[in-house]
Amino acid sequence: MSTKNAPTDRSTWADGVTQLSQVILRGEKALAGFFMTVLLVLILVNVVTRFARVPIYWIDEASIFAMIWLGFIGASVMTRLRIDFAVTLLADQLSPKWVARLRALATAISLAFAVGFAVVCWLWLDPVGIASHGFDAQAYAAETFNFLYTERTQTLEWPTWVVNLILPIFALTLIVHNAANLLEDLGLARKREQVSLTSAEGAA
Repeated sequence: MSTKNAPTDRSTWADGVTQLSQVILRGEKALAGFFMTVLLVLILVNVVTRFARVPIYWIDEASIFAMIWLGFIGASVMTRLRIDFAVTLLADQLSPKWVARLRALATAISLAFAVGFAVVCWLWLDPVGIASHGFDAQAYAAETFNFLYTERTQTLEWPTWVVNLILPIFALTLIVHNAANLLEDLGLARKREQVSLTSAEGAA
């Protein structure tokens, strides 16, 4: 009986991963729209205040941070929608079966990169280390020479680690999206229908 249920259980688990990816994707689309709005407002305010000769000194830095977050969120969305950049010189010469295999291999490599990136983020943020010092940033920096939790941005005076949180977030979403893509490539999960935006005209 367990043998008969194994494929169903495996399919349910794989579909769960793709469903999680879809939920994250919807959230990322909303966040991308939010940061695009913020970036647009900041730029317009910056133009108006500079024209009026009363510039707001922190707007440039806020715009940079908004653009950085937007860029990483957009890259994650593109990964799930499979509209990231690709070189198809080899794929154009292969049969559909080998194209599918090559796509799965590329997705597996991307997943491996995402996992490695997540490990690097973990070592860099060192949540266990900062917690072992009672979240005392000064004591942690003095012992480890990791000044991530003591530094602040130049004009906004925000903690640097807050701004850099987009990196581990990106690593985690990239893992989920690549895992979902790989499960679909291997036929272990139902392929989700996505909105195809392959060009600026298609996105309009």
